[in-house]
Amino acid sequence: MPELPEVEVVRRGLDLAITGRTISAVEVLHPRPVRRHPAGPDDFAATLVGRTFRQPRRRGKYLWLPLTDGDAILAHLGMSGQFLVADHDQPDVRNTRIRFCFADGGQQLRFVDQRMFGGLSLSPGGAELPGEVSHIALDPFDPAFDTPAVADRIRGKHTMIKRALLDQTVVSGIGNIYADEALWLARMHYARPTNTMTRKQVITVLDAAREVMAGALGQGGTSFDALYVNVNGDSGYFDRSLAVYGREGLPCRRCGHLIRREPFMNRSSFRCPHCQRAPRR
Repeated sequence: MPELPEVEVVRRGLDLAITGRTISAVEVLHPRPVRRHPAGPDDFAATLVGRTFRQPRRRGKYLWLPLTDGDAILAHLGMSGQFLVADHDQPDVRNTRIRFCFADGGQQLRFVDQRMFGGLSLSPGGAELPGEVSHIALDPFDPAFDTPAVADRIRGKHTMIKRALLDQTVVSGIGNIYADEALWLARMHYARPTNTMTRKQVITVLDAAREVMAGALGQGGTSFDALYVNVNGDSGYFDRSLAVYGREGLPCRRCGHLIRREPFMNRSSFRCPHCQRAPRR
């Protein structure tokens, strides 16, 4: 699933593509992506006509498209959701599910989703913060993010540091890829108990997460396949800079020891056995 840098790349592209534009028509080409709209696809399309987009917003990995009347379209990208801009005469790419046309006659916005785990839904009154994501914590790039306070909260939890990083109610935007990268940068094992860490150590991990994600954002995000692209259809290139994630059996970029892949929470963790020593039992 896309993490903070990938979603922010999409948000920035949408900002240039739709902010200030008025919707003239909506075509729902498959009902599943609007399954969260109880009144159905036809009502979803009709209720958006004549509304104008404000600047798209994001919290962590969650994206929404505010409207000038105070409502918002909440975007669930899932594992393969994409927004693409296209000219009227440009054929739909495969798996195009929803098409937005605008009163200015300019480029269309199209929602594409191969696996259809994602979708769009109307959030009444959700322009500033949709209620559906109000439980999500701030991310490290939010101006209001209080690093020492978050560090203290993490230290107060009886869990492992990687599990805490993945908890979107504690700190948002960090997924499996950037958690592994941040922990490598901070020289911290993923299973280190948070209640044994000092505030300085947790802050070091949070700062590392911010640094890694900033680097990814500068390269357009991380793409391992065609499922993640920005609104122009371009892939990100940060996968070429990854230090540990997906590099099992390759030498650590820092010390040369071979990267290990280990099971963690029904997924995998990648680490350097020399730089990230296992905690003592």
